[in-house]
Amino acid sequence: MQTGQPYTKFVKRLESIVELSSEDIRLLSEMPTSVRSYGADQDIVREGDTPSQCCLLLDGFLYRHKIANGSTRQIFSFQVPGDIPDLHSLHLSRMDHNLTSLGSSVVAFIPHSYFRQALPRSQQLTHALWRETLVDAAVYREWVVNVGAREALARVAHVLCELKLRLQAVGLVNDGSFTMPCRQTDIADAVGITAVHANRVIQELRGKGLIQWEGKTVTIHQWDELAKLGDFSADYLHLRKEEAGGPVGAVW
Repeated sequence: MQTGQPYTKFVKRLESIVELSSEDIRLLSEMPTSVRSYGADQDIVREGDTPSQCCLLLDGFLYRHKIANGSTRQIFSFQVPGDIPDLHSLHLSRMDHNLTSLGSSVVAFIPHSYFRQALPRSQQLTHALWRETLVDAAVYREWVVNVGAREALARVAHVLCELKLRLQAVGLVNDGSFTMPCRQTDIADAVGITAVHANRVIQELRGKGLIQWEGKTVTIHQWDELAKLGDFSADYLHLRKEEAGGPVGAVW
C-alpha cells in the first residue's frame, strides 16, 4: 500500500480542526515511527494492554469495540487515515477497549516519549492534540445519541454522513465516493441492529436513490436528503469552515 510520509494525513487531520504553524508541521515530520501492515480483523491494541506508543492510521480503517457478555460486539467508532485513536494512552495507561483492523490496514507506531519531548516545544501543537481528544469525545456522545434515540434507517444514514466528512477532511472522497471495507455485520454492530436488519436498511437507502454501495465503494448521490434522514449536523465534528465546505453549524 502507498502511504506517503507517515505524518501527512495526520497533519491534514489536525489542520481540519485547527491551524498549524510550519514549526508544528516540522515537529510532526520528525516523528519516529515503525510501520506495520495488518490483515482484516487483527487486534492492534487489546483491552487491558498498557501501551508505550500510539497508533497512527496511515491506510485502511480501524474500529474501536468492546465485547459484552463474552460474545456480543459493540463497535463505537470507525477510524480513518490520519486518526490516532489511542492518543488518550499518553495519560490513561491501561486500555479499556479493543482497537482492531477493518480490512487491510497500515499503522505507524509513535513512541509516547516523542510526544512528551515534542509537546513542551509547541503550545499550538499541544492545543491541537488536546482539541483532537475533545472532538473524539464529541463523536462518542453523538454515537450514543445515534444508537439510543434514532430509528435504524437514520442510524446508518448518520454514520455514512459522518464518514464522508471525516474522509473528505483527509482527501479521501472523490465526487461523493469513498472506499469503506465495512461488512453488513460491522454496520450492524456499530448501530445496534442485526445484520439482517442492516441489509434491509442499506437496500432501502439504495432504493431511495440516496446511495450506491458496490463492494467497498460507497457513493452518496443525494447528500442533503441523506443528512436530513440521518438527523445529521456536522457541528459535533468541529471542522474548520473551509474543511466542512459550508457555514459552521449547518446541516450538511
